[in-house]
Amino acid sequence: MVRVALVCPYSLTAFGGVQGQVLGLARSLRALGHAARVLAPCDGPPPDGGVTPLGNSIPLIANGSVAPIAPDPSCALRTIRALRDEEFDVVHLHEPLVPGPTLTTLLFTDRPLVGTFHRAGASSAYDYLRYPARALARRLDLRCAVSADATSTAQRALGGRYEQVFNGIEVERFSKAAMLATDGPTILFVGRHEPRKGLATLLAAMDDLPRHLRLWVAGHGPQTSELRARHFGDPRIEWLGRISDEEKAARLRSADLFVAPSLGGESFGVVLLEAMAASTAIVASDLPGYRNVARPGEQAMLVPPGNASALAAAIRRVLDDAALSRDLVEAGDQRAAEFSMQHLAERYVELYRSVAV
Repeated sequence: MVRVALVCPYSLTAFGGVQGQVLGLARSLRALGHAARVLAPCDGPPPDGGVTPLGNSIPLIANGSVAPIAPDPSCALRTIRALRDEEFDVVHLHEPLVPGPTLTTLLFTDRPLVGTFHRAGASSAYDYLRYPARALARRLDLRCAVSADATSTAQRALGGRYEQVFNGIEVERFSKAAMLATDGPTILFVGRHEPRKGLATLLAAMDDLPRHLRLWVAGHGPQTSELRARHFGDPRIEWLGRISDEEKAARLRSADLFVAPSLGGESFGVVLLEAMAASTAIVASDLPGYRNVARPGEQAMLVPPGNASALAAAIRRVLDDAALSRDLVEAGDQRAAEFSMQHLAERYVELYRSVAV
């Protein structure tokens, strides 16, 4: 048995891909018989019994989004106390250099350290703090990155060697989710309402889509009020607001089509894998991060980012062609199985044991 602390810099009560990976990995590690505890900020009750909450977060604008981090001294003290109170064999830091519990751990623990880098794309923080960041990164016993793009970003800024691992999904949470009633062909968007997620492009594409279509819009963000006002009165659009993980799985399972119109900044297409596991066809932007998991025309229809006309055409094609939709779903089912969280947990256990003393 390996005793591991998974440290996340972002609030677990806020929607985010890194948070989902940390919680899912911890559950899968426990299912394999290992002792896994998550240390992270929480703005409210912890979402899992295996979480040690480290305090509230504050919003930080980063990578075109808002990151809920906790860089305050009280969080640092709680982190140090949690690491001291339990005898972990290894500590696994997700985004090791983000201010807050991961950076605190990097500075103050003497346990073996594994760091996973999720970010892809330019980072002003890496640019301004290149030399201190490189010195801190050398404290890691093993560096991992979730994709080729994330590896390139980390190597360019920090140097060093990286073990490339994939992000994982808990397949059965989506394949066995409850089915919801739908009123006609239904497409789903899930994500923060901010420019890089491309919701404005999808809403513009609705002008070229049939009147009997339904669109579920999940999430919230700085663009919500503006976009709702702009498309006020369109009866096809249902604004769901923030939804739970259980509802997200149910919506994915029930929709006819999942649409991911992001404009950039995606290092790995976890949400596409979740749709595949839910046996839902996909239309998405043609981004390197999404190509990590979806081959164009096989597991998803990929279109140029920001092109509303091309997005509408792809949506119509998939909804009108039952054979194409069926082929995308079947290929997606197979692809999702390759990225199961259990496989990821097994791989990380191998890596933990390679550095544990």
